[in-house]
Formats: sequence, structure tokens, C-alpha cells
Amino acid sequence: MRRRDLLLSLPALLATPARASAKLPVVASFSILADITREVAGPAAAVRSLVPPDGDVHIYEPRPSDLLAIRGAALVVTNGLGLEGWLTRLLPASASKALVVVAAAAVTPRHMDEGLDPHAWQDPRNGILYVRAIADGFAAIAPDQAAAIRARANDYARRIAAMDAWIAQQMATVPPEQRRILTSHDAFFYFGARYGIEFIGVQGIDTESEPSAAAIAALVRQIRAEKVKAVFVENMANPALVRTVARESGVVLGPAVYSDALSPPGGPADSYLKMFRYNVTQFVKAMRG
Repeated sequence: MRRRDLLLSLPALLATPARASAKLPVVASFSILADITREVAGPAAAVRSLVPPDGDVHIYEPRPSDLLAIRGAALVVTNGLGLEGWLTRLLPASASKALVVVAAAAVTPRHMDEGLDPHAWQDPRNGILYVRAIADGFAAIAPDQAAAIRARANDYARRIAAMDAWIAQQMATVPPEQRRILTSHDAFFYFGARYGIEFIGVQGIDTESEPSAAAIAALVRQIRAEKVKAVFVENMANPALVRTVARESGVVLGPAVYSDALSPPGGPADSYLKMFRYNVTQFVKAMRG
């Protein structure tokens, strides 16, 4: 009888560790947000990014698997500020019961001619606000793990603050009159406002718009007049326009930088903090000539 009882209880015993170690299913809209979420959650969650590394969040087209992932998620992390228009349509269609966290909810947004600038994560101080919002979301759905998650969030916030200080030190080595950078689209204005850099975007806030020939010609004249030295294309953008501008203005095109998407794992910018370190190194090198 004892052997029979043991055999009957074996499935339950085997299932117990799995339940104890089960991770909360979490969905984040794009790779940068997914990395921040993983840092906050640690082993408490399995985080999926809808838009993959090197993917363009502005023009992403959701797949059926994305709908299923959202439906089964306990937490969905979005940027907000109008970045993921496709996600605002996908969420109701999924019939998900997940808690939705808007990471940029506490950010003071920047306004541009085209509307709100959604790229708030490019200012590390806003990144810390993202961390706090995500930690609050986890605490709401997993109160038994809240203390550990908040401890991780505090440690991560300290590392982001240290990166902010390092960036300021690096930018201080560039004379103010040389702090001008041309990029594929207007993704770095929060970064520029934080560190005193003028960014010029070829495509505007999102990557769907195409500038006219007259606008490109005016941009070339501006680059020549202002002696812009630093010209970069972003990893998720079509490089053709920037290459044209660089060629017409006689400016050397620098290596790809990362604004809206991380590099694939093992790449130079496969985390939020590594993204800053890589971009800043390229920016400073180019601005200093």
C-alpha cells in the first residue's frame, strides 16, 4: 500500500517544483523595453519582446503569435506616448486580462511639430522612471515577490544613474559648437536635451514619413552651413536616405547606432546600458572629428 500511495502521489510531487519555479509570462512591445523589464523582473518572469532586435517599432506588423502571447500574459509593458499605435489595436483584440504598464507614464514628454516625441528612454533619467513603473506593475501582480523585485529595480536604477554620469563626462570632452549630429530620424532629442547636443533627423519622429527632394536639399545646405561632422544611420532604419544626404553634403557616414531597437544577442548594443555605451563612444568620436 505504501508503494501504491507513493506512485499515486508521484505526479503531484513532480509538478510541485514546476509550479514553484513557474515564471510570470510578460510581454513587452520592443527590445529595449523588454531588456529593462528583464532587469527588473530577474528570475520572476519570462519576458517576450513583440518587436525583435533590429526591428522597427514604428512600422511593426503584428503576427498571430503576438496576439496569443498577449492573451496569455500576466503583464504587458508598453512605452506609451503614441509609439505603438498597432498595439493599442492589438490589446482589445486579444481579450487579454493582463495588467498593462505604460512605462513612460511619469515622463515629462517632449513636444515636436509632428506631436509627442515617444523616444523618452533615450534620457537615462527617464529610463529610471521606466524601471519604477515596471516594478510597480510586478508588485501589483506578484505581491509575494515585490520586495525582491523592488531591490532589483533599485540596483538597476543605480546602474542607470551611473551611466548617466559617465555619458555627461564623455560629452564634456566635446566643445559645445561641435555637438551636432545627423541621424536617420528624430529619435535622440531626449538624449540631446539631456547632454546639450543638437540632433537633426532626416525622417522626423517616426520612420514612415519620407522627406521631399526639396527638404533633403535644404538639409544638405544646413549640414554644410553648420559644419555637421557626425552622420549616423540607425540599425532599424533604411540607410538609403542618410547615405544620400551624406554623399551630397560630403560628410562621412559613421557606423550604425541604436535608437529604437537593440542589437541581436552578442552584438555591440544588446542591452539598454550597452546601447548607451556604444552610441556615446561613436558620437563622441565623430563629433570630435
